[in-house]
Amino acid sequence: MTGTPLLSFEPLTEGILLKRYKRFLADIELEDGSCVTAHCANTGPMTGVLIPGQRVRLRHAPSPTRKLAWTWEQAEVPGADGQPCWVGINTALPNRLIRAAIEAGCINEVVGPTVEIRPEVAYGENKRSRIDLLLTPQSDSADPRKIYVEIKNTTWCEGSLALFPDTVTERGQKHLRELMSVLPNARALLVPCISRDDLNAFAPGDSADPHYGELFRQAISKGVEVFPCAFRFEQDKILWQGKRALEARQSPVR
Repeated sequence: MTGTPLLSFEPLTEGILLKRYKRFLADIELEDGSCVTAHCANTGPMTGVLIPGQRVRLRHAPSPTRKLAWTWEQAEVPGADGQPCWVGINTALPNRLIRAAIEAGCINEVVGPTVEIRPEVAYGENKRSRIDLLLTPQSDSADPRKIYVEIKNTTWCEGSLALFPDTVTERGQKHLRELMSVLPNARALLVPCISRDDLNAFAPGDSADPHYGELFRQAISKGVEVFPCAFRFEQDKILWQGKRALEARQSPVR
């Protein structure tokens, strides 16, 4: 299934990143020399992928209901293999991407065939959280329990190792605790969505958030499943690149 197109769209516009500021804004010079301000749908530090002077790709979608007509979607970075690599930086995209991968059967090895996929279902303590996807397996599945799927956009790396998170994330810690809480009545699946195709393994980012790393390993010991998978980002589509290895051992904290 490697190379299966999952999402297609109008070709993105290329430019050069000048600066990112106020978290949500980025100034970009287009190929014709004009400069535009684009919405940056990524509130994190974007460690390793925020490089002024780098090539970027934007989506142009003017609308009376939007303040900005441009959205920053992809960034070109030096890949782990030394070759340029395009990275998906829009954190609103991974949920759509993983749902498309499930519907295409790309991750049947872990979830099996499903009859229903529900997004943003309330769960957790006092139902104050929302799971990214709630899957209902076919009735004749070997394990008929519902599957709670939490998705994490992953772009940071060290060498060829993908890492999440790239900063302290109390929200991410909470999600791990809530995934553990649905066991054993349901299955809990954490999906690191590696939004680049140059990395071959995934590990928790202990150097950025040691407590997340501790909870990550605890969650695995309690039965939370982890399925890292990678994608290739092109100018007009995103392709499935397959499962990646899981490296759960604790890494040194800098």
